[in-house]
Amino acid sequence: MDMEKVYQERLKRYTTALKNEKPDMVPIRPLVAEFTAKYTGFTCQELSQDCNKAFEAACICAKDFDWDAVCPNMVYVWAGITQANGSKYYAMPGVEISADTAFQYREPSEDDAFMKPDEYDELIADPTGFLANVWLPRTSTDVAAPGQPTSFRNNMAFLRGGMAMLNYFSSFGPQCERLRKECGTVPAIAGMLKAPLDIIGDKLRGYIGLTMDLMERPEKVKKACEALIPHLAYNAIASAGSATNFPVGFWMHRGCTPFVTQEQFDNIYWPTLKPVIEAIWESGHQTMFYAEGNWDNHLEAFTELPDRSIVYHVDQGDIFKAHKVLGDKFCISGGIPNALLSYGTPDEVRQRCKEVIDGVAKDGGYIMDASAIMQNDTNVENIKAMTEFTREYGVY
Repeated sequence: MDMEKVYQERLKRYTTALKNEKPDMVPIRPLVAEFTAKYTGFTCQELSQDCNKAFEAACICAKDFDWDAVCPNMVYVWAGITQANGSKYYAMPGVEISADTAFQYREPSEDDAFMKPDEYDELIADPTGFLANVWLPRTSTDVAAPGQPTSFRNNMAFLRGGMAMLNYFSSFGPQCERLRKECGTVPAIAGMLKAPLDIIGDKLRGYIGLTMDLMERPEKVKKACEALIPHLAYNAIASAGSATNFPVGFWMHRGCTPFVTQEQFDNIYWPTLKPVIEAIWESGHQTMFYAEGNWDNHLEAFTELPDRSIVYHVDQGDIFKAHKVLGDKFCISGGIPNALLSYGTPDEVRQRCKEVIDGVAKDGGYIMDASAIMQNDTNVENIKAMTEFTREYGVY
């Protein structure tokens, strides 16, 4: 098989759908994470401890399944980095949790938040300085705060952490080439983004702390989000590089109702996210809105963005409603429930795929995928059913 020919066919199919146009058939882009461990016989611990095994598992799945696009490695948290710099906020398989459990984020309690409620002004004045001087020492078992006694472990955390990051992220280019040459498979995304408010909730204040701040000091929260805008836009564009064919991955966490109120979304979350998305689009990149949870209450806000500037991925929302509101402007993906792929039957999976293709993909602009990232509870036969049915039924 001529893999370069296969790659070019899949690339055209995928990018045509991303542009909200009609390709030759519905593209398939499953974001498989720990599923790759289940399928290839590795444990979650092996994939998180050895990134080469994670890359290998991704390639094996890409070879064995007729998929158009995949992430080079969806098990993205590598223990080589978290252990090198002493990170406190990840629980890794086989270390803090069982070997067959996906890595977990350990959110601090309100009292132990990595940023205190009276430190907003410091963050606003200098986000980079605050992260380096305050946040990093608090999130690491090894890094000393400025003015505190240094140590061998402190010095090695920077050396080992830097080497680990260089080693890991420089591996993605060769992995993409391997997927192209060995599997004919396209990279699903390029670059990474989080919303400003999610940075504060996920990495700084914790969700409980953020909810209190949104009530007690909303203007400080908004100013902090505004201060983060240029940094997050730069990170997204720089990490995407020259790969303008593929969208920047944007993982949407707790910025929707009921995690925040509609007023908080309207006044803080959306006004500080929209400029980032517009900057990414101006640089030539789409953004994949990976709408974890249910974002149906906010679909109208997303219509304010330029046509084709985003790809909207549906998790627990109503994919038919999303298509009705956004389908004229943006490509839609997802909508096949993870619970169905884990615990349903192949016939039930085929029926759901038919409903989604009939209701969303008729005029193009749809990419087949599960509702959320697939972990090791996903049933192999159901993934085969989703893939094979889409190939047979999803031809234009």
